[in-house]
Amino acid sequence: MTIACTDCGTLQDIPPLPWGAIAICPTCANRMERTNGRSINGALACASATFVLLFPANLLPIMHVSMVGMTRESRLGSGVVTLWQHQWVIVAMLVAAFAVILPFVRFGLLSLVLTLVQLGHRPHWLGRAFRWSLHLDQWAMPDVFLIGCAVGYSRIAAAMPVQIGWGGICLIFAAFLCMLSRAALDARAVWRVLWPECAAPPADQPAIACRFCDLVRPAAAEGSRCPRCALTLRARKPDSMVRTTALVIAGFALFFPANLYPMSVDRQLGVLVPHRIVDGIMELFQAHLWPLGVLIFFTSIAIPLLKLAGLSWLLLSIWRGSRYRLVLKTRLCRLIDEIGRWSCVDIFTIAVFLPLMQFDGMVSTDAANGAPPFLLVVVITMLASHTFDPRLMWDAALTPRLHAHPGQA
Repeated sequence: MTIACTDCGTLQDIPPLPWGAIAICPTCANRMERTNGRSINGALACASATFVLLFPANLLPIMHVSMVGMTRESRLGSGVVTLWQHQWVIVAMLVAAFAVILPFVRFGLLSLVLTLVQLGHRPHWLGRAFRWSLHLDQWAMPDVFLIGCAVGYSRIAAAMPVQIGWGGICLIFAAFLCMLSRAALDARAVWRVLWPECAAPPADQPAIACRFCDLVRPAAAEGSRCPRCALTLRARKPDSMVRTTALVIAGFALFFPANLYPMSVDRQLGVLVPHRIVDGIMELFQAHLWPLGVLIFFTSIAIPLLKLAGLSWLLLSIWRGSRYRLVLKTRLCRLIDEIGRWSCVDIFTIAVFLPLMQFDGMVSTDAANGAPPFLLVVVITMLASHTFDPRLMWDAALTPRLHAHPGQA
């Protein structure tokens, strides 16, 4: 069975792996396949349970607080409604997509695909549906939203009693099962059920590989649809350098207002108290919640800066045709792609916090001018990571070898 490494483009022959084995690309050290802890049945059970738990997690209260006889509660979508009512439209729409809509789509699709695979039914749209369920993995964030709930809980608990509702309990289980379904999913086994890999083409015949499911096809198939996942086959991502560069520049432009302007503002007995990201971190440290403070520092400041600086380094290496530490750069690209979603923690904290802290005349909370640019930085860096093609680094550095071996994708 021959597949192409998605990170360096090298064709690799992978034999059937025994249980517990890992197939590593010898060129860029990418983990191309592993069998330990992977199971279609296990992933189906976790994905289906997550999909079911999302209903009570959205419908039932996550947390509720009481002050002088008044009670306020927060549901998964109530923060979206409050943000919308307060005219923070972009923030409300993106929070609704990441925390409410896309988790249902992601786990509904994944459950449907895995169920049909187990039943032996193969409709023509199954590969496309599985591709979308995997693509939405980075954008559906019940696990990240749970961390935002934990930070919001800690901020409120420092000032007043707060209780976790049944919706919060269901969210905890849904987030845990969400991460477990990702760990248990054997995507390679599902792809092979949909369309088995074949042997490598002859050495003198150029080849192309699907950048999503790694299926190897003759180079003449470029521009057609992949027979396995229905993605348009391209030798490299179209306009990858231009798109990624534009997104990185936009990310840098928004990074500074996102950190200089307050993310939220409290009104306490008529006095406005703004909160920047760094202010929230200091409050957590002062409340002796330093693990959460460290977490917010990394997710809200360090990770966005790391993504922007890292992508800039990768782009520069392509322009210069650098051969310096290609494996390290490829690993950095994988890290940037994996950690990007966790920067949404601070925005989700605000979404949880807002509905609970609306006691008119005493205490109220609202988002502030730093929230939209911060969330846009997160989205832009995730899009930049998606548009960047790490194979271009290897193309630029190893052009003579690529011409000598046209069989590489």
